[in-house]
Amino acid sequence: MGEDTRRGPVTGRMWVTLIAIGLVASAIGIALGLSLRWFPAQGSTIAHKIDTFWDVLIIVSVPIFVGVVTMVLFSIWRWRQRPGEELLDGPPIHGNTKLEVVWTTIPTIIIAGLCAYATVLLLDIQNAPAKGTRVINVTGQQFAWTFSTVENGKKIQTNELYVPVGEPINFKVRSLDVIHDFWVPEWRLKVDAVPGITTGYALTPSKVGNYQVVCAELCGLGHAFMRANVHVLPAAKYAAWVQKVTTPVGAAAVGAASNGSASVDTIGKQLFVAGNPSTGTLACGTCHTMKAAGTSSATGPNLDKFVAQDPASAIREMIVNPNKEIATGFAKGVMPVNIGKTLNKQQIDALTAYIYKSVHRR
Repeated sequence: MGEDTRRGPVTGRMWVTLIAIGLVASAIGIALGLSLRWFPAQGSTIAHKIDTFWDVLIIVSVPIFVGVVTMVLFSIWRWRQRPGEELLDGPPIHGNTKLEVVWTTIPTIIIAGLCAYATVLLLDIQNAPAKGTRVINVTGQQFAWTFSTVENGKKIQTNELYVPVGEPINFKVRSLDVIHDFWVPEWRLKVDAVPGITTGYALTPSKVGNYQVVCAELCGLGHAFMRANVHVLPAAKYAAWVQKVTTPVGAAAVGAASNGSASVDTIGKQLFVAGNPSTGTLACGTCHTMKAAGTSSATGPNLDKFVAQDPASAIREMIVNPNKEIATGFAKGVMPVNIGKTLNKQQIDALTAYIYKSVHRR
C-alpha cells in the first residue's frame, strides 16, 4: 500500500468559493440564454406565452446545470488520483439520509412546478375562443400540404395557406397516408397529422407576412421538401383573395371531363392547382413551380424549365411513371406513383395538355 494522502473534508472557505463560482456562472449562462434568438419572430397571439415558458426553463435549468458541472469538476480536482495513490482505497463513507431527502425533494418540487405551469399554459392555449372561429382543413400527404375552407358558401382548396390577420382560426388536421406534423414556427404550435383521426389546434395570427408550413415528423424520402407557403393578409386583402378564388373546385369541376361540360384547359388547370379530392390525387402545383398556374413550390422540379423542351408524350409519361426520369437534385420516390390510377384517361390527357401548353407558351 502506498502512503495515505487522502484529502480532508471540504472547508467553509471552499464552499463559499464554489457557491460564488456557481452564482457567477449561472448569471452569465442565464443572461446568454435569454439574449439568444432561439425562435423566429412571433406571429400569433399565443407565441409570447410559449417564449416566456422557454425563458422560465432557461432560468431554472441553467443553475442546475452549472451546479452539477461545478461539483463534478471540483470533485475531479480535489479527489483526483495522484502519484503514489494507485493502490489506495477510497475513504470510508456513510449514507446521509437528510442529504438524500433534500436532493430528492428539491428536484421533485421543481419538476412538479414546471409541469403545473406547462399544464396551465396548454389548457389556456386550447381554450381559444370558438365563436366566429374560421375553420381551415389541413391535409398532409407525401410530400405536400393542401388546405380547404368555405367562404361565402363556396369551398376553396389551395396548396398554399391564406389566412386573415387578427381572426381566430381553428385548424383541423388530417393525413392521407403516414404521420406528418403541421407546424408554422412563427405561430409556435404544432400538431401531428395522423391517418384515420382528426387533430388540430386554434390560434389567432397576429402579424402580416409570408411564412412556411414545415413538416416536423419524419415521413419519408421527401420529408425535407414537405413545405408550403403561408400568407397572413390584412382583412381587406384576404377578402379580395377570397373574391378572386371563390369558384367551384374539386371533384365537381374535375368530373366534368366525362360529360363535356368543361373545357380541356379548365379541367387540366383544375387538376394542376387543386388535384382531385374525391380520389386523393394531389395537386401538381403543390410541389411544382409553373408560372401559368401561379404556383411556386420547390418540392419538385420547376416545370417551366424541366419540361420546356419535352413533347406532350414525355410529359404524360412523367405523370404516370414519375420514377422513370428523375431531375438532378431530387430524390426518387417523392412524387406519387398512383396518379395513373386515381385519374382517368380523359383527366390525364387534360392535365398533360395543360402542362404542355403552359410551358410552351412564349
